[in-house]
Amino acid sequence: MKRFSKRLPLVPVAALAVAAIVSASAAAEEVEVKMLNKGAAGMMVFEPSLVTIQPGDSVRFVPTDQGHNAQSIAGMVPEGATSFEGKRDEEIVVTFEREGIYGFECKPHAGMGMVGVVVVGEAGDTAAALETAKLKGKGKKVMQGLLAQLSD
Repeated sequence: MKRFSKRLPLVPVAALAVAAIVSASAAAEEVEVKMLNKGAAGMMVFEPSLVTIQPGDSVRFVPTDQGHNAQSIAGMVPEGATSFEGKRDEEIVVTFEREGIYGFECKPHAGMGMVGVVVVGEAGDTAAALETAKLKGKGKKVMQGLLAQLSD
């Protein structure tokens, strides 16, 4: 009696694995955040300043007006996550892999309130996020308002 193997051929299995990876990366979203001198919320702002995404999604920071950058705020990056820093007038794309709250700022204009938040997955402890943020002036007040929106 002849036995038949029920193993799948290697090539189709490999093709299915590649297709799964490609479709998973294709499902990732990208959100655009503009760096503006003047926006709906006032002077020196990011629009939108509050972004909610899922792990693996990206944010494209676009210097719509000159003189701005986007960078993570010291102390406002989840444990184990990588911080980021773009140069002035540079468009950067940041992919967020770890869940949590990421604060970002325009370094030259953070004191004027040019700050924002990316929430990846579940927001977590917003009070702890603000306590660890190294913000001054209007930037701290704007950040408090953004984090308050998350706890509502």
